Amino acid sequence: MARTENIAAVFKRGFINENPIMRHVLGICSTLAATNLVANTLVMSAGLVFALSMSCLTVSILRSITPMRIRMMVQTLIIASYVIIVDIIIKAYLPDISEALGPYVGLIITNCIVMGRCEAYARSNPPMPSFLDGLAVGLGYTAVLLIIAIFRESLGFGTIMGYRVMPEGFTTWTVMVMAPGAFFMLGIFVWIVRTYFPQTYEENKGGEKS
Repeated sequence: MARTENIAAVFKRGFINENPIMRHVLGICSTLAATNLVANTLVMSAGLVFALSMSCLTVSILRSITPMRIRMMVQTLIIASYVIIVDIIIKAYLPDISEALGPYVGLIITNCIVMGRCEAYARSNPPMPSFLDGLAVGLGYTAVLLIIAIFRESLGFGTIMGYRVMPEGFTTWTVMVMAPGAFFMLGIFVWIVRTYFPQTYEENKGGEKS
């Protein structure tokens, strides 16, 4: 059912209340792949924000003419089109980062965050709220990944964006540049948020019931 929300409400819900990582624990592959370096995280996040917001906009525009029986295939085709654009741009202008990210940019097509917002919101709401919803959810995803990336790069390499932030003689934590480091940091972050800011999720549950 379509809902009428102002811009602030859409952003609060997408960025905080329905944050894909903190609320639904989605997009974990990206946490493993991209958060060892802040630069990789920024590029990966920008790609997902673009693909998500534009996919939501397109799905919403086409919602009245898309047959229900093939809507999932149509949504996948739309998402894939935008992801291909992102992948081509990254390969053309940021080849080193493209090589570092490997297949993970292409896997945005199968990311549950993108398909989930298209199916849960864009399919039944007007274009502009759908675009803002995708943008807000994408930025919420970006915020979490950036926080994790800052800790992983600073502890694992002693740098942020290539600039040294740790004092000379600091012993880097090798585990932070490996996949277990991502799980470790994500687990701590989720625990902190859900322990000290539980009202965020309680408010969201209340909104879902109404």
